[in-house]
Amino acid sequence: MSQAAQQAAAAAAAAVRPCEYKVGKVLGEGTYAKVKMAYHIKTGQAYACKIFNKQLMHGREHMVLNEINILKKVSQGHPNLIGLIDYFESANNLYLIMELCSGGELFYRICNRGHYFEADAARIVRTICDAVAYLHDANIIHRDLKPENLLFRTPDEDSDLMIADFGLARCLESEAFPMLTTTCGTPGFMSPEILQRKPYGKAVDLWAIGVIAYFLLVGYTPFDRNTTAEEIQAIVSGDWTFSPKEYWAHVSETAKDFIRHLLKLDPNERLTARQALAHPWLAPYAPAVPAAPVPEPVDVPVTATETVHSAPAAPNAATRGMAPGDLLPHIRANSKSAADKFRSAVRTMQAAAHWAKLLGAPAVNLPMPVEEHLPAAQ
Repeated sequence: MSQAAQQAAAAAAAAVRPCEYKVGKVLGEGTYAKVKMAYHIKTGQAYACKIFNKQLMHGREHMVLNEINILKKVSQGHPNLIGLIDYFESANNLYLIMELCSGGELFYRICNRGHYFEADAARIVRTICDAVAYLHDANIIHRDLKPENLLFRTPDEDSDLMIADFGLARCLESEAFPMLTTTCGTPGFMSPEILQRKPYGKAVDLWAIGVIAYFLLVGYTPFDRNTTAEEIQAIVSGDWTFSPKEYWAHVSETAKDFIRHLLKLDPNERLTARQALAHPWLAPYAPAVPAAPVPEPVDVPVTATETVHSAPAAPNAATRGMAPGDLLPHIRANSKSAADKFRSAVRTMQAAAHWAKLLGAPAVNLPMPVEEHLPAAQ
């Protein structure tokens, strides 16, 4: 063996390290990947391990590289963004070791509470907006904000709320070219411009936050319809109302105004994430601690709970115009239909393809990124 070959072999051997983790039960499974419990062998610390099958991912490796790149940029930078701990590969798989969110999904935590008020919803939405503002400052769009991807770090009552699942997130090239065109996400939370295959930017995340805010107040989405095709038609036409009236009787006009400013058909008319934080519905719940540092903007994309922030003493409902009624009965009443809605991604994407054709888009299949079949790491 030549000296060069020996050096290459030595370098390759040095790059190989014994696996520091052992995997446990499956937490979720999709087309290209599985999420399993993982434990650090030396410390016993529990994590979530997303395992991508290389053979199934052939030709789509850029998707995993993109997710790693974004997680590296945001990890540890904000308390409400799930962190990437480690990543490595074997002959057959790619592995992402991430923080484990063992506290469950936001919606089910709400349903298990003894009571739930509008102020609780406002704090949750503020937490989401603060994390999204951090992403947008870094020129990153999440593109798949929905209740399923909002997880609690631990089962503790004061657990942080985490935004998870960055499989569809993308970096904008620069502020000079702030648009993407790929159709992706979950239709019930997708903006009109995505469904119509128009160029889009950060405003798609604010539309999704508007849908989430609506959902957190009544337990169903503003575009809830009998069929997915009807749902998508309602989204692209902006056909929604605050109804039925009895479900909105205990919701303030301030909350409704916040939603109106996000569910604008014209993305240029929507609030930005920073503007949303300053809206009267959220501003009273600004944390007393300094905000997270602004990250360095991401200029080159890869190709290839809440801190339920302890709010200041809740302002008097009368002085803030916030209705004081308990929202939990209506939330629970809609829980089953809402859960069913969340788990119909494949059916809805097929309907989205149908509507894209009706709306004049090219007759091509919608992309089905890995994350559309894979639940967030829990």
